[in-house]
Amino acid sequence: MLHDLRRVEQFVKVAEVGSFTGAAAQLHLSQQALSSAVGQLEKELGVRLFVRAGRRITLTVPGQALLVESRPLLAAARTVDAHVRSAAADQHAWVVGHSPALGGAEVYQLVEPAIDAHPDLSFTFRQLYPDELYAAVLDGSVHLGLRRGIAPTGDLSGAVIGYHRVRVAVAGTHHLAAAESIDITDLAGERLALWSPPGFSYFSDFLMSACRRAGFEPDYVVSRVQGAAMIAAPLTTGAVALVTADPGIAMSGRVRVIDLEPRLMVPVQALWQQHTVSAVRDTVLTS
Repeated sequence: MLHDLRRVEQFVKVAEVGSFTGAAAQLHLSQQALSSAVGQLEKELGVRLFVRAGRRITLTVPGQALLVESRPLLAAARTVDAHVRSAAADQHAWVVGHSPALGGAEVYQLVEPAIDAHPDLSFTFRQLYPDELYAAVLDGSVHLGLRRGIAPTGDLSGAVIGYHRVRVAVAGTHHLAAAESIDITDLAGERLALWSPPGFSYFSDFLMSACRRAGFEPDYVVSRVQGAAMIAAPLTTGAVALVTADPGIAMSGRVRVIDLEPRLMVPVQALWQQHTVSAVRDTVLTS
């Protein structure tokens, strides 16, 4: 069992820098003290973590395993420290990060059970691009991340917490605006508005794949108004947008949201730090 996380943190620094000399300089320690700390960690675990050849070091297999496990463990430790300090300062805030593919109203509905169950807490929603969202959850500045789709979680824990129905948003003047419903094959030949290029967003990839399964390769344009709800994209692009908004009239009558057939459901994935517990998070996950 690990008894001193400072030694673990020092081990990670050596592994990342690739030398005891460079790591010692960054940690403001003597090389001898750092080498001794890592040696104590090896003795505690009963394994060799590095193979040393002069000034060159490489991780052993146990060392590689410890490096993988250490990063989320240290992140969780920093989060615990921050939570304890916040509690001492009587600061009660819970931060939910979400990707641009999720609107603020959708995030509120997903988190609402926790908002109702914890009236002593304040909640902050932050829109972040997927790579920023991942980093913020990992470093503890965001308590729960929400994004479209199912992607590898890496150093984080994750679960699907809901599904949203995909619909079509078109400008009121579009030739499909009067339709009661739209078959996905009716979108062949239409330009599709995306918030992010394929390959950079699960949601974009999900929508492109749905079109391909329907038998056509969609033309697309990336919205030039980033951060706005995709329901507004038809106004600036002239394209159709696949959205998760409710059907009906939107944007002061300038956009119409229409049911897409066959029904297409996109998942919402929650992300959180490993090795942490949270009653607030549990309420969101189990509601």
